[in-house]
Amino acid sequence: MHTILPFFLAMIAAIVLLNMWATKLKIAYPIVLVVFGLLVSFIPGLPVVKINPDLIFFIFLPPLLFEAAWSISFKEMRRWWRIIGSFAFLVVFFTALAVAVTANYFIPGFTIALGFLLGGIVSPPDAVSTGAVMKFVKVPTTTSAILEGESLLNDASSLIIFRFALIAVGTGQFVWQEASLDFLWMVLGGAGIGLLLAWIFVKAHKHLPTDASSDIALTLIEPYLMYWIAEQFHCSGVLAIVCGGLYMSNQRMTFLNSTSRIRGYSVWESFVFILNGIVFLIIGLELPEIVGGLRSEGIPLGTAIQYGFLVTGILIAARIISAYAAMIATIIFRPAVAPRIPSVRRRLMMPLLLGWTGMRGVVSLAAALAIPITLENGSPFPNRNLILFITFVVILLTLLVQGLTLPYFIKYGHVFDDFVDEEKEEDVRKEVKQKLKQHTYHFLKTKHESELNSHAGIERILKHWEEKNQTNNTDWMDEKVKAVLFEMLESQRKFLSELNKDISMNEEIIRHQLYQIDLEEERLRMI
Repeated sequence: MHTILPFFLAMIAAIVLLNMWATKLKIAYPIVLVVFGLLVSFIPGLPVVKINPDLIFFIFLPPLLFEAAWSISFKEMRRWWRIIGSFAFLVVFFTALAVAVTANYFIPGFTIALGFLLGGIVSPPDAVSTGAVMKFVKVPTTTSAILEGESLLNDASSLIIFRFALIAVGTGQFVWQEASLDFLWMVLGGAGIGLLLAWIFVKAHKHLPTDASSDIALTLIEPYLMYWIAEQFHCSGVLAIVCGGLYMSNQRMTFLNSTSRIRGYSVWESFVFILNGIVFLIIGLELPEIVGGLRSEGIPLGTAIQYGFLVTGILIAARIISAYAAMIATIIFRPAVAPRIPSVRRRLMMPLLLGWTGMRGVVSLAAALAIPITLENGSPFPNRNLILFITFVVILLTLLVQGLTLPYFIKYGHVFDDFVDEEKEEDVRKEVKQKLKQHTYHFLKTKHESELNSHAGIERILKHWEEKNQTNNTDWMDEKVKAVLFEMLESQRKFLSELNKDISMNEEIIRHQLYQIDLEEERLRMI
């Protein structure tokens, strides 16, 4: 413990410093962390990083998926559910199938079941890597919503493939009838348990006398409970977290107060950042042990690298083919929802861009490490070290090749030039603020008109919203004025929630404005 603890503290310090360096270089921090972990792994004398395969899913995935579900726009997911669903399920299955067939044909000793196991591991693109890359480029809200929604759901679909393939490898057989029933139970049961538990958690937050600290503490344990309980019923714990997280995210304005939301945002941002950083460092640090496992099995390193390159090429090709197939299907069957791109060249470039966003990361590593070392009969799990090595090569190549080139592809390919006028994000932001000002002024005028001439503080509120002048003088602030202001802020939240129902409204802007209202409420509480 005394040797491991300083090592992990050094890991966290390195994550923070490398993130600052990556931001300065304008490179996605997962790329820098993986390369750094790889370089550090060759330093002699460092402790070997080992994680119990049975705990890898339980430690990292629940909070990462829960936070992702809270961050995504549910409205945008509903709007683009067809393409999100096709990429999250059909494309993942097609990719896993392509990897399974290729591995079975080209890699000695790989059965179709082992191929599907590898395919389920490497098929889901990583949301963290894509999000980190997208920070440095400007993309339309539509594109980012599709990528975020896909990355949230494809984790569930790929891990379901992984689980069934693991059973097939262990038992040596695959019964389609039983598998179909198990699949339905995993999907429907996981989603149902997640929604039920989320509803219970929302009620608990509402009716228990919680404060900000206890609210945040509860949100930290809730994803673990969703995952654990769903797994006890042999359902998909990942789907339970995704569905439960989406439900709670949609209800966050009703069961958490402004203090809990503001403080919780900071806590979760730091917590998830550290978890992601540790995982990407582990990706690099695990390489020497994986290579040692290959040597013990007599597999030449050069041959294993060739297999990694082969699988990576299949993944990229399968995703690009799927993106073009989705575009063609949309134009034929749903032309009304197809993006309006006047340029033929840019229309052809868009699927290529979506296909090029398939960086792999946290989920692939977690799934690979979760492969048991031995089968139930005690024999070694076949080709475990080779699967781990191929997964490592896939993650490294997609992060370096696609991750480093994607920003330049977007910037110099002029893929989104035609979307500039459609977005008008700054205009939308100004429009929301102007509508909010009008609503606030109308609310005060109609709600408290009888008190305008009898109370100097309320009259000053109205004047403040008429002129929008800031003042440091708070002598006029008493409990009556605070009550009016709190009521006004709650009215603003309700107005923005109604405004967000407009399908054309950018939810990210609405959330930003709601966050500003929370900050204003906290400022009032401190006066």
